[in-house]
Amino acid sequence: MYDFLKKRQKKAFLALASGEVFKGYSIGAEVDNVGEAIFNTGMSGYEEVVSDPSYAGQFVTFTAPEIGNYGTNDYDMESSKLYLNGVILHELNQASNFRSTMSFENLLKKYNVPAIAGIDTRRLTLVLRQYGVQKAFLHCSNEEISVETAIKKAKDWEGLDGQDYALKVTTDKTYKWNNKGRFKVVAVDYGIKHGILKRLEENGMDVTVVTAKTSAKDILAMKPDGVFLSNGPADPIALDYAINGIKEMVGKVPIMGICLGHQLIGLALGAECGRLKFGHHGCNHPVKNLITGKVEITSQNHNFALDINSLPSHVELTHVNLNDNTVEGIMHKNEPIFSVQYHPESCPGPHDSRYLFEQFVKIMER
Repeated sequence: MYDFLKKRQKKAFLALASGEVFKGYSIGAEVDNVGEAIFNTGMSGYEEVVSDPSYAGQFVTFTAPEIGNYGTNDYDMESSKLYLNGVILHELNQASNFRSTMSFENLLKKYNVPAIAGIDTRRLTLVLRQYGVQKAFLHCSNEEISVETAIKKAKDWEGLDGQDYALKVTTDKTYKWNNKGRFKVVAVDYGIKHGILKRLEENGMDVTVVTAKTSAKDILAMKPDGVFLSNGPADPIALDYAINGIKEMVGKVPIMGICLGHQLIGLALGAECGRLKFGHHGCNHPVKNLITGKVEITSQNHNFALDINSLPSHVELTHVNLNDNTVEGIMHKNEPIFSVQYHPESCPGPHDSRYLFEQFVKIMER
């Protein structure tokens, strides 16, 4: 216990571009970094959150007061490494769980991710809710740096708007996820999670994963029964190659998209996309299915959303967020294409929306 407490003596601080400063202690890699500060309201699932490639470029603030109590393990990892820029939390707990193979603290160190604990995450969350997501600088290294310099570094960082981070997290080469399944599906990796691939496999799909920049011509040459467009980080507008590729595939193959893939489908079909004030990050977002009238509790992670007033006439709104009435799902009225903004694979989160993978199967059957 003494060694654990001793680590808390290493001071660290978070500086927002707005000038707000939060002081605490370092629990991750002893490095400095810039990132976009956001908050996640999930009560559990911290390992799935930090291993989600969609958080690349961001500092994840956990609103749950205690993190780390059940440790980490390889099975719950959503990717092969951590891509996020940093972690912010209130209290770090020691791991105590029979499934744990590594503490949360050591996981962060293994992948060189800086993290700060001991700060008032409630206050930070209120700041982000009031003023929106913030560019920030996280100081966890041994280098001497003033608060003023840290704030300037946060301000000077280019941020995530207009940035293509999909190319930073996508696979290096095409690979097979599984070799058995009724339907041959090509999954385009903009930052795909293992949980998504598991759900595709469970629903009878033989999945081949391709890089974000794989052309529509090459995808169609594989003669898939369907194409799946994955989640991913940063600004969808920056992925012009993906938008143009989707346009080429419309009407030629069934397509399903989630998160970034959903936004790219919307843009390809003629809708507009913009940034939300502080995004949706958590496991408890209520979404209404306008087709069935049912409400789903969903897992979400995104800072951008399609403009509900820009949906063209050939696109039907299928799901809406009950917190802020933003677009959560669309479908093409004439072609086998649909998408949702949230994460139906539910890693972490409730299983309310897993029916969407069955819906994809039914579309391919038809």
